[in-house]
Amino acid sequence: MTRKPVAHAVRFLLAAALATTACGREPAAAGMRVGLITPGSIADAAWNSGAYRGLELIRDSVGAAISHVEARTPAEQEQALRTYASERYDLVIAHGHEFQRMAEAVTADFPKTVIVVTSGERAVGSVAPVVFRLHEATYLAGILAGGLTRSGKLGFIGGVEIPPVKLAYEGWAAGARSVNPAIDSRFTYLNNWDDAAAGREAALALVALGVDVFHHNADAAALGLFQVAKERPGILVFGANQDQSALAPDAVPGSAVIDLPRAFLAVAREVKAGTFTPRVLDLGLASGVVRFDLNPAFASRLDPALLARVRAAADSIMKAAP
Repeated sequence: MTRKPVAHAVRFLLAAALATTACGREPAAAGMRVGLITPGSIADAAWNSGAYRGLELIRDSVGAAISHVEARTPAEQEQALRTYASERYDLVIAHGHEFQRMAEAVTADFPKTVIVVTSGERAVGSVAPVVFRLHEATYLAGILAGGLTRSGKLGFIGGVEIPPVKLAYEGWAAGARSVNPAIDSRFTYLNNWDDAAAGREAALALVALGVDVFHHNADAAALGLFQVAKERPGILVFGANQDQSALAPDAVPGSAVIDLPRAFLAVAREVKAGTFTPRVLDLGLASGVVRFDLNPAFASRLDPALLARVRAAADSIMKAAP
């Protein structure tokens, strides 16, 4: 499967002001400027929408002029990076592991622009990866899942097979097997982030195999999974990247959350103050940026002993943090 085509190679959505030029851009404002590049729609209620909320928080908190572009293909993504850097943006947030190599190429030509790569790998030039240890939160979700499943079969749906998604799955499976080593944990990749119909089909295929509890890291494609949970009594799904309990309130025990706005604002403040040093920022449960949020509407259905096990595991993970 491939991602849906976009109407234009690069689509800029400026939030610095309401007025735009005919090409979708506006003259740059004086002062700090921050650009965000997402690989998918900010209407996904997950990874990309959280990033856009972070961009808005930067605007509101430090007074930066902001700009957003949705760029889906590698060519579009590198062009967006080069455009922002050539226009001397102070900070560009390249939202996803897939931006690492192209960010390294761009920083060689534009060393004054700080490029943050979320879920990146290494600091090179002015490129600073922000690594979110989401697998720590999916481990906690897995503990709950291991206690909630009736069939003993769990499912995980990923968008694209990249290291952060694989780690999220591995954390989920390990948490479940800490409760029941005999758990059958299955996963599938959609090879896209946007196709909710594909997410639904993948979920239904796993349900047919007996899976009754799901997790995901599939962005907008996961909306199809939540639809299945709403339609099929007894199917549970854990949210990812944001608190997604509102998508299926009776079927979401909790969510593995990344507080993207908090992380982005911390970086933006350093950049504005001139104190930012490119480095790998490694953020897990101990940082407060990554967390596991229970769904209050579901909490009364959970075994107190199982909840205590989750809390104990969270404490252990945070105490072991570097």
